[in-house]
Order: sequence, then C-alpha cells, then structure tokens
Amino acid sequence: MDLRTRYLGLDLAHPVVASAGPLSRSLDGIRRLEDAGAAAIVLFSLFEEQIQQENEAFDHLSGFGSESFAESLSYFPAVGQDPVGPDRYLELIRRAREAVSVPVIGSLNGMTDHGWTSFARLIGEAGANAIELNVFSLPTDPATSARDVEQRTVDLVTAVRRAVEIPVSVKLSPFFSAPGELANRLVAAGADGLVLFNRFYQPDFDLDRLEVEPSLDLSRPGEIRLPLLWIALLHGRVHTSLAGTTGVESAAEVVKYVLAGADVAMTTSALLRHGVDHLQTLVAGLSEWLERHACESVAQIRGSMSLRKVANPEAFERANYVRILQSYRSPYQG
Repeated sequence: MDLRTRYLGLDLAHPVVASAGPLSRSLDGIRRLEDAGAAAIVLFSLFEEQIQQENEAFDHLSGFGSESFAESLSYFPAVGQDPVGPDRYLELIRRAREAVSVPVIGSLNGMTDHGWTSFARLIGEAGANAIELNVFSLPTDPATSARDVEQRTVDLVTAVRRAVEIPVSVKLSPFFSAPGELANRLVAAGADGLVLFNRFYQPDFDLDRLEVEPSLDLSRPGEIRLPLLWIALLHGRVHTSLAGTTGVESAAEVVKYVLAGADVAMTTSALLRHGVDHLQTLVAGLSEWLERHACESVAQIRGSMSLRKVANPEAFERANYVRILQSYRSPYQG
C-alpha cells in the first residue's frame, strides 16, 4: 500500500501531519510526534507580538478602545510571559532538524508584516523545511473594506515570499467573501500551499464577574464540512498544495480530506484528546480503508470527490443546500 504524498514540495510518507499546537513546544514533544508516526510536524505558532513587542502598530491595536473598556486588553496575549520566545524558537528549530528525520515546519501567527519578514528569514536559516503563515486579522474598523483585508494578506505573503527561499503556506480564515479568488491571488503572490481553515478562538463573557475570559474548544469531526467543501472546490483549479486542518478526529476525516483533494490532513485536537499515539490509529485506518476499497495508493483517490469535473459547482451546491433543508424531519413536526 502506497501512502506517500507530496506537500509544499516535500515528500511525505503519508498524509497525516501534526498541526501547530502545544505538543511541539519542546524537543521531547517533537520527538514523540515523530515516533508516533507524524509525516511532518508544524511547530507551535510564534506570535507577532513576541517578535515585535515594541512595535507601534501593536501598541496602537492593544490600546484601541481600552480607554472605554479595560477588559479589551484581555483579548491579547500576555507578551513576554511565554517561556519560548523568538531566540528559543529558532534554537528549537535547529535542534529539531538534528533530532528528527521528518520535515519541520515553522509557524508565524500575526496580523501585519511588521517584523515578520526578517524573522521568517531567520526561521529558514535555522533549518525549517517550510513556514506556515497563520494570518489572524480581525477588521474592527467598520470603514475597512473586504478588499483591504484581503490585500493585507496578499501583501504579507508577497513580503515573506521575497524574504525566504523555503516553501510558504498560508493558513486562511473561512470568513473571506470569495475564498477561491483570494486563493488564486495568494498563489500568484508566491504561496506554495493553503491550509484550510484557521479556527478563531473568540473570547467569552463571564456573567458573574462581568469579565472577558478566554475560551478554547477542541475541534470536532462535524467542523470538517466547510474546509472539505472548499478543498473540493479548489482542487485542480488552484495550482498549489492543499491541507485540511479542522475536525480530523479519525481516519474517516483523513480519507475525506484526501478524496476532496487535500495533499495532507493536519490534526492537533485529536492528539490532545487521545494522545500522540493516536497518529498511528489515523495512519492505520487510512491504510485499511484503501485496502478495503481495493485502492493501491493515496494518489489514486486524491481529488476523486472534488468538484473539478462538475460543470456548474455553484448550481450543485445550491441544489445540495436545498435538498438538505427540504429533507430534514424533526420528531416535533406536525
């Protein structure tokens, strides 16, 4: 059974990749992920605020509105309290490349291009096989247009692409108005891959203390549907690597992402929930599914359920939407 795949120009043993998360915060954790079977490892994200603590743009953003609501400051990370800062992040990449044989992908999380390009270059020089840009941009100004938000992301990718020689992927939000058009613009700007989709962890309200509190919910299998749709839409129409990164709980989700056209399926939530050895379960389940369906390789099934052969995918989706709503029956219906 041939499980091999190719992502960002990197040859991988199979499509199951450990996505950015706390399990890769130490060299021991990275080794454990490789031993458990990860085909590649995306390191935990280094935040722009950690790179550029004195950046004027961040000072303005963190102070915006705080004169009215002091709680607004709690939306932002406590910079400087994280024990793994920029220097240690680079050292972790160097040590990881010496310790493991699978590709190591650096991850930057931010919202502007201030400080990103120079550090992206350092990540490449430290030995990372690729870099993932996790772009978090929350347009709070009502005067900001959708095109302006998109252009910021395109400009960021352009700047990073000019600064590094290693492959660059972009982890996108699902909230763009025309993800397909933006995907093409990002590829034209130099993106070697797209990761669908970023999960935004919005804060919640504590009704007793009347404070803003952080809230993190691990992803569930049902969340796969939106990225599955867009991967199926983009496969064969956008010439870049595609990764699915939401809702991978079992081998079923890995298979679905590949059928839609993804080169890899990424997971962290399932590993936090079940332990890193769950990687072996995912890979074994993929192999068993291929054998059960008389398929010889991952390449054979990739994109076989994408929409690239549908003449009018918009009509297909509209028909599917209508059919789902009309077919649902509740026990409480009259």
